[in-house]
Amino acid sequence: MRPTETEGHGPVRYGPSLPGDGLPVLPELAARLAAAVRAPAQPLGGAPGLLEAACGYWTRRALPTVPDQVAAAPGAPALLLAITAALAADGGDVLVPRPHAAWWEPCARLLGRRVFPVPVPPESGGVPDSYALLETVRRVRAEGGDPRLLVLSVADDPTGTVTPPEPLYETVEAAAAEGLHLVSDETWRDTLHTPHETVLLSPAEMLPDRVTVVSDLAGALLPPGWPAAVARFPAGPAGEGLHARVLDALTALGARVAAPVAEAARYALDEPEPVTGRREAAVRLHAQLAAAVRHAVVAGGALARPPQAGRQLYADLGPLREALAARGVGDAQELEDYLTARLPMPAPGGHRFGDDLGALRVRLATGPLTGTTDAERTESLTSPTPMELPHVQRALMSLGSVFDALRDDAQRWEHPR
Repeated sequence: MRPTETEGHGPVRYGPSLPGDGLPVLPELAARLAAAVRAPAQPLGGAPGLLEAACGYWTRRALPTVPDQVAAAPGAPALLLAITAALAADGGDVLVPRPHAAWWEPCARLLGRRVFPVPVPPESGGVPDSYALLETVRRVRAEGGDPRLLVLSVADDPTGTVTPPEPLYETVEAAAAEGLHLVSDETWRDTLHTPHETVLLSPAEMLPDRVTVVSDLAGALLPPGWPAAVARFPAGPAGEGLHARVLDALTALGARVAAPVAEAARYALDEPEPVTGRREAAVRLHAQLAAAVRHAVVAGGALARPPQAGRQLYADLGPLREALAARGVGDAQELEDYLTARLPMPAPGGHRFGDDLGALRVRLATGPLTGTTDAERTESLTSPTPMELPHVQRALMSLGSVFDALRDDAQRWEHPR
């Protein structure tokens, strides 16, 4: 069984970043950052204050945690690299859903580990279908492989969906039966569009002894340009050993959180009212923007799952293949180039997220729709009716016109038949 290969397509060092919120920095966060500009360097793995704040954050989410279970690093990729090195550096294989976050696969490939994608069910992304997972594990082992690590995400980038508890439990149970360790990327768990209607459970609640949780704070707490992430390891001897090996890897990398960013992260993880208020307002805004983007995509004849979390959605332009082919677009890289040149936002192709190069899929982020100046972005955040603001309407009309033109071309292709 061979991993997917897309080498040679698109810029070699291009990796789509986490979808930003497009909003001005929260003043209280900026003040903490500025006040700590001369603070001494953080220890590798995080200072006690930062680790205690992370413990409180997870404990409030039904995952009781003590400092010896936590490590911090300058961004989630550094943590995933260290975890992969600790669990699979001596020959283990890594399993991921297809599609998956753009930063997962490079961590494994940098260590020379093979990565095997597993299909997701039709209703949501981020978590592999349980039967497909078992079949993939069987095939990899039949070919002499050694699958050890499954990376998944209940609240998903790139699809913006949330996996319901029942299929999540089935996948977690299947992974446990095969002896896999799970890394649960929970970067987007605090960005649910309808938090009172959407049930989100962490795999660590279901399988506490075999799940390591990773959260990049750029998801809901910090600006993307302030790299900080935290990991929560299982309790008990196995988790303690993994924690120690991860700290060894972070030390070798020199992967410490910058002191000013660490102070802002500590403050954000404590979740004072300014942070929670901004987060809730930002989630409300991006939920409306994501719904409007999906409406434009679907009205234009493409497909997209209803977004439930985050600041992104995943569009499938397969139904418009003939109209796109007439414009010289035949794969995800060409689609990325075509849409990025025309839309008011980047449109990284699905191949950036481990999807098939031949599939016409892209991730669309909502951050660029909030405005082009801080004044416009602040107005988007504070307006009771942000969809009625002129700059938001212009951006959505620009996006809609691109998809409408493709739909009209597709309809002209159908008429002569």
